[in-house]
Amino acid sequence: MSAMTLREGAVEVVHRLREHGFTAYWVGGCVRDLEMGREPHDYDVATDARPSEVATLFPNAVLVGVKFGVVVVPLNGHHYEVSTFRTEGPYVDGRRPSRVEFVDAQSDVTRRDFTINGLLHDPLTGQTIDHVGGRADIARRIVRTIGQPRIRFAEDRLRMLRAVRLAAELQFDIDDDTFRAIADQASAITEVSAERIRDELLRLLTAPGRGRGVRLLHASGLLQVILPEVAAMAGVPQPPEFHPEGDVFIHTALALEHLRDPSPVLAMATLLHDIGKPPTLSVSDRIRFNEHDVVGAEMAEAVCRRLRLSGQDTERIVALVRDHLRVKDLPKMRPAKAKRFLLDPACADHLELHRADCLASHGNLDVYYWATAALQELAAQHVDRERLISGDDLLALGYRPGPQYKTILDHVEDARLEGRVRTRDEALALVRELFPQTESTQSSQSSQSTT
Repeated sequence: MSAMTLREGAVEVVHRLREHGFTAYWVGGCVRDLEMGREPHDYDVATDARPSEVATLFPNAVLVGVKFGVVVVPLNGHHYEVSTFRTEGPYVDGRRPSRVEFVDAQSDVTRRDFTINGLLHDPLTGQTIDHVGGRADIARRIVRTIGQPRIRFAEDRLRMLRAVRLAAELQFDIDDDTFRAIADQASAITEVSAERIRDELLRLLTAPGRGRGVRLLHASGLLQVILPEVAAMAGVPQPPEFHPEGDVFIHTALALEHLRDPSPVLAMATLLHDIGKPPTLSVSDRIRFNEHDVVGAEMAEAVCRRLRLSGQDTERIVALVRDHLRVKDLPKMRPAKAKRFLLDPACADHLELHRADCLASHGNLDVYYWATAALQELAAQHVDRERLISGDDLLALGYRPGPQYKTILDHVEDARLEGRVRTRDEALALVRELFPQTESTQSSQSSQSTT
């Protein structure tokens, strides 16, 4: 088989099912995207073929949810989720149905979440079938549940968060009855696992309408349940001479809007960069938030742990929150220290957060432009980003692991950037000269050799 595009493979899946006597359609978000003139990122297929019959037609198929009639079909480098028409219920845990029955196409779409996701499309004829009013809601730019919203949300509580995410991603409004049901049941979102909440939240935070999405989370009451630290920023005043835009929550939503195609890490860090302000608020000569960066970093770590983010992502988010005020001091730093900051792999995220932070407040981008010019100069000078030595080298020299490692390595990096050392041997010699070992800095080589 010659190479197929994602879409051609999706046509082939439907065609093969049809030629063997089964009914099959594209369904869900891909049909919605086609109706909106957008290129789908994936294609789902719904059919009356049972999982075992799908697996017979596609020998490489993976039976990922046979109980629920779901099969993943790999085809020419792409993967397609093929599900059997089904109805479900009752839901006993706010996520999974207690039973599944295989039904016809119309019954299948009426059990789905939102009307805009309930369309069927026949790629062989070009016909779109609408049993739920999805086309009208796409035209009206409305997110609305299929059937009673309270029933749909009781089936899967995550649908409340998904409604907000879709509104942000598509820049749609949420139907009034649907939104009222979310507000009434917001506290029940705790029935959903932290991992599922995290995934929807990160998709929302990287969507084009992320700032509006966070406002909708707050207005619905969902934010107060899943991220009370962020909700607490609403109504917290800021000094108007620096923040004419308003309170801390308004500022944060604006900062999110100013980000340019952010990664999940950068988006989450921007959401959390000022969560240390509510607990550090004081009013003396003016409104102040002393050490809100340090307090915020501790709070950000707790949030990331609660949402089950990876250790690496948590570390990066915490660093962005902790150091988000450092960028403004770059022009005043010693040249070597500024270079070290600019050459750090995380620098791009630091600068983008700083840019969004400024645009969401006073609007002064002088430091940002200074930093980007300095980066261009470093690139023109072909300054190497790689350090001369690492923690492994210090361990080999006999230094006990601990906070001193950063001090030593940063000192050596400054010396490299100032031209005082140029090779690994010179760097190691500098370490021995400036950081002579004592009992407190020595690691136990004997204990290492016996373990």
